[in-house]
Amino acid sequence: MATEIKAPTFPESVAEGSVAAWHKKPGDSVERDELLVEIETDKVVLEVVATEAGTLAEVTAEEGDTVESEQVLGRLGEAAASGDGEGESKGDDSAKAESKADDAGDDGAEAKPAAGGAQHDVKAPTFPESIQEGTVASWNKQVGEAVKRDEVLAEIETDKVVLEVVAPADGALSEIKAEEGSQVESEAVLAVFAEGAGGEDAPSEDSGKAAQADQAGGDDKDEKVGDKILAPAARKLVAEHDLDANKIEGTGKGGRVLKEDVQKAVKDGSAKKSAKSDQPAGDGAKAAAAAAPAVEGERPEKRVPMTRLRRTIAKRLVEAQQTAAMLTTYNEVDMGAVMDLRAQYKDTFLKAHDTKLGFMGFFVKAASEALKRFPDVNASIDGSDIVYHGYQDIGVAVSTDRGLVVPVLRDTDSMKIADVEKGIVDFGKRARDGKLGIDEMQGGTFTITNGGIFGSLLSTPILNPPQTAILGMHKIQERPMAVNGKVEVRPMMYLAVSYDHRMIDGKDAVQFLVTIKELLEDPARLLLDV
Repeated sequence: MATEIKAPTFPESVAEGSVAAWHKKPGDSVERDELLVEIETDKVVLEVVATEAGTLAEVTAEEGDTVESEQVLGRLGEAAASGDGEGESKGDDSAKAESKADDAGDDGAEAKPAAGGAQHDVKAPTFPESIQEGTVASWNKQVGEAVKRDEVLAEIETDKVVLEVVAPADGALSEIKAEEGSQVESEAVLAVFAEGAGGEDAPSEDSGKAAQADQAGGDDKDEKVGDKILAPAARKLVAEHDLDANKIEGTGKGGRVLKEDVQKAVKDGSAKKSAKSDQPAGDGAKAAAAAAPAVEGERPEKRVPMTRLRRTIAKRLVEAQQTAAMLTTYNEVDMGAVMDLRAQYKDTFLKAHDTKLGFMGFFVKAASEALKRFPDVNASIDGSDIVYHGYQDIGVAVSTDRGLVVPVLRDTDSMKIADVEKGIVDFGKRARDGKLGIDEMQGGTFTITNGGIFGSLLSTPILNPPQTAILGMHKIQERPMAVNGKVEVRPMMYLAVSYDHRMIDGKDAVQFLVTIKELLEDPARLLLDV
């Protein structure tokens, strides 16, 4: 008896969803609680699992279809008999499919690199509305390499986040269609994936490398240089580094020189051209080049395309300087009180909240209080309108290998210092792993950046549009200070607030920074609201 497969009950705020991916095909056997299909809504992705063991008999909602809450997506039939089939159509179809797979396995000319399993298109994720395209940042698996289900195959870098593409099943990539560095659109086909591939049935490493090199340079574009056959990617590297191709040992099929071979030769320095050229002396240009003084030692250069994230950062920073009347005011704060408080309670704080007590919690809370007192600093400019925000959402700049990102802490005025510290630690870890969501980096009303962790003593932070102010923290350094008529060595930090003078007057910016200074030098003010 067939069992209906239904979409989950959607939350009240979600009217409909779309079928993102079927993880099983009609005729596939299914275990109880095994994932069948994913439904993507505008907020979350919901999983639909099998309520019992059996065989997927029918799919009534295809991938990409829009579905409503509890709509029938397909039907689940009884499990196919393990012995001779008893005439049930689905069982016969399964048997035919197995027979077909066996035939494909026997016929070497027709067989794919896979071990006869089902083929899937590996697609780019569905990008959010604000993102038009992405770049294939890296392939974590190569053609023929064995892959487990849900393992990361590739990473797509957009101008805001890095999205992961995972394997739909156990198997292997049989073809890569979008090489690293390629520009791809939402749901573009990146590769072809074969279930059950890899291992003994997978193509050899050399053939996999050769296939990759072919894809990078196009079809049938190998070129013979001297006695060597060079793949397109290898030929490009040879030209860039001015190498002698005949001195490079090829590891590809038939001695073919691959990109990896050239990279090894560049590293070893084993394929440099001889000082005396074997080519005849030609025109004046060649003679002039020969007469140029030789530079001893290696002078390597490397040209790489700017990542999408880096391009976006560059664009936004230039826009901030071109569109805002940016000005910066400076002050210094005695960090002694905060440091004493931290030293006194850091062990108790760690035991109570399972997170370390840092300085950022104090700065976020001080900034939240100052923003309440100076609403202009917490406002933003939208065209010819000023938008005043009745809440404090503070972005905290986080440095990653891919560039600077600014995840946002929401409603910081109502957060405890422990919540702030936990949030910042979580943001930092997920930012470095590329796991931050787009919604976590949008909508801030103010930003804090801490160059002091890298040793910066003083800097001028740049605005994060459409925000109108940003606070820069710096290195804590002991300096001799005049305290009550006496010279004392105190732990001092320079603070900087950059602000948009179109929105914020100099007086408000200075008083805002002085308020932060006073709250930090006497942390009890944060508790007493004075």
